[in-house]
Amino acid sequence: MNSADLGRRVGVPSTALFTDQYELTMVQAALKAGTADRRSVFEAFTRRLPEGRRYGVVAGIGRVLDAVENFHFDDEMLAFLRDQDVVDGPTLDYLADYRFSGDIWGYPEGEVYFPGSPILRVEGSFAECVLLETVILSVLNHDSAIAAAASRMSSAAGGRGLIEMGARRTHELSAVASARAAYIGGFDTTSDLAAGFRYNIPTVGTSAHAFTLLHDSERDAFRAQVDSLGRDTTLLVDTYDVTAAVRTAVEVAGTGLGAVRIDSGDLLLVAHRVRQQLDELGATDTKIVVTSDLDEYAIASLAAAPVDAYGVGTQLVTGSGQPTCSMVYKLVARAASADPADPLRPVAKKSLGAKTSIGGRKWAARRLDGDGVAEAEVIGTGPVPPELAGRQLLVELVRAGEVVAREPLDAARERHIASRAGLPMSAMQLSRGEPVIPTEYV
Repeated sequence: MNSADLGRRVGVPSTALFTDQYELTMVQAALKAGTADRRSVFEAFTRRLPEGRRYGVVAGIGRVLDAVENFHFDDEMLAFLRDQDVVDGPTLDYLADYRFSGDIWGYPEGEVYFPGSPILRVEGSFAECVLLETVILSVLNHDSAIAAAASRMSSAAGGRGLIEMGARRTHELSAVASARAAYIGGFDTTSDLAAGFRYNIPTVGTSAHAFTLLHDSERDAFRAQVDSLGRDTTLLVDTYDVTAAVRTAVEVAGTGLGAVRIDSGDLLLVAHRVRQQLDELGATDTKIVVTSDLDEYAIASLAAAPVDAYGVGTQLVTGSGQPTCSMVYKLVARAASADPADPLRPVAKKSLGAKTSIGGRKWAARRLDGDGVAEAEVIGTGPVPPELAGRQLLVELVRAGEVVAREPLDAARERHIASRAGLPMSAMQLSRGEPVIPTEYV
């Protein structure tokens, strides 16, 4: 079972080789040393937010669950590892039987996070947990970066429509993950049919400049599109002359034309002129969609323009300048054996610079002020203070190797809207600044 079963079933290949070689060599050495089965706790977190960001957005949890569930080594993979002399025979035997059997807790998808937030907590034997490091970070770092950019764009859009259209600007599989993360972050639709198929994200799309250039005249192109797709379609009006195209569009489709799209020029100026022209022609309900290398700053600059929807590609699927969240996956506690009665001992890397971490199995809660607005991310390793017991952020995701927290993508999307709304208003500012609430350790 995978998350697509909440929509359409899509086969997911094994994720076992989506890893770094040293994960396997560590397992080999630990097996030989007799420490591979030591009960361990790993946590995924980030030491800082990307420069200038006020909050992060958790995305990719559903894909992580798929990855964990499909992490197994088939005969061909084991043969590759044997032929390349990556690991020895006893390790190959261990990998042949590998299935994650531990527990995973984490922030639910769509929740916001801050520096130090224990976004994911993975518990089990050292060997079974360490093997998951790379694939977990690969998913969380990518998807959370895209969702954070989408959230900023959604905030800047102020309720206007947002179309994800970045498939041609990134790897074909990244495009599907990006569309999913963008939907969580506040986008309404995607142009990517694979994302629509897999995750039930609403899809949109009409025509490009090539369709207009194919025909002998712009009028012929518009007529062909309207005859095929109906008057509610969106006509692209900037292939030649925008003013002439808008006039022709209304003549062909009538005043019931669904929308026009502008893909170049001074979008603020052109949008005002097009709106005035549409209204003068009686097409008062025809909407205006703008595209053309938009980011959150460009969207915010168009707040006063008569724009109904934005289409965003390159800047969205590259995280709007921040393509990763710099999350890490660290061992924070371990026991001396596999015995559940053996106590967990906090462990942590100690080094110069900014790469220190805090040991111990952590909980997290968000403290609110008297108005119900978030004022601190509180993280601890001991008992949870009674006043924070009802504000804990981690939820159970996997129990004894079985996924227990599947949810529709819309649930994550709605959670993000609510979580962002619970932050101080300064979280919506696009100017550079520190995290909107501090992280406190208790």
